[in-house]
Amino acid sequence: MSKNSNVPARSKVLSRRETRTAYLFLLPALVFFIGFVIIPMVLCLITSFFNYTMGDFSFIGIENYVKMFQDDIFLVALKNTILIVVVAVPTVTAFSLWVGASIYNMHAISRSFFRCIFYLPVVTGSVAVSVVWKWMFNKYNGLFNNVLTGMGVIDQKISWLGDERFALWCIIVILFTTSIGQPIVLYVAALGNVDPSQTEAAEVDGATKFQTFWKIKWPAIMPTTLYILIITTINSFQCYALIQLLTSGGPNHSTETIMYYIYYQAFKLNNYGYGNAMGIFLAIIIAIFSAIQLRVGKSDN
Repeated sequence: MSKNSNVPARSKVLSRRETRTAYLFLLPALVFFIGFVIIPMVLCLITSFFNYTMGDFSFIGIENYVKMFQDDIFLVALKNTILIVVVAVPTVTAFSLWVGASIYNMHAISRSFFRCIFYLPVVTGSVAVSVVWKWMFNKYNGLFNNVLTGMGVIDQKISWLGDERFALWCIIVILFTTSIGQPIVLYVAALGNVDPSQTEAAEVDGATKFQTFWKIKWPAIMPTTLYILIITTINSFQCYALIQLLTSGGPNHSTETIMYYIYYQAFKLNNYGYGNAMGIFLAIIIAIFSAIQLRVGKSDN
């Protein structure tokens, strides 16, 4: 009787030890998260209410937030950023799904080959990617101008990255090519997790390929689609490296994005308070878009 009564007590002791061990292993990550994520976010929020420059640190309330909507360059950057998101997110998702489904239906060797090909831009550095695309869009000896003039499509060579009409669309094209790799691999993996017995049963019942996809495969890969939508939205809102390496926001702010303008205000003009205010605004916008996508995804499920 005494032995049996000691079993729950021993279980509680073991449970407490396991809990303490778990907290001990989590402690380094928690310290890192607090030190490099939470504290900087809090400081960013606090300093956004100050005129924080190299020579001044004075409280100004919400003046930085009001200033944003009176700043013509910020409004242009906001418009450009939203255009990038609206164009890039659906096209990346739809194209990745189409390519992922096509790759999934290939032979195993071909499947591995094409997954590597499409994933290559993801593991290639932004600098290398930018150098290649800068050459392709070059006005004098670039690939696009040589091909288009050779085919007689255009009479005069175009400065693709130096023309306000085309610069932002060139950035969107480059962002598209560098953003499809991970979603394609995720879709191939998600389609591989669909229960084959369900698709076989649907085919036996006379369902078309579209009906099989829409009724069986699409609900199964919906969580993957939701994840892809969120990460693509975040990456599109945070478009910075390509702008910095290719156009520096020009010509005439036609490729200015919120992320690049934050960098310009904070690190070029040393206007840290205003830059932090824009950073908080961008974080709120990303959170709203992500929440909407999560809500829509849950309702679809």
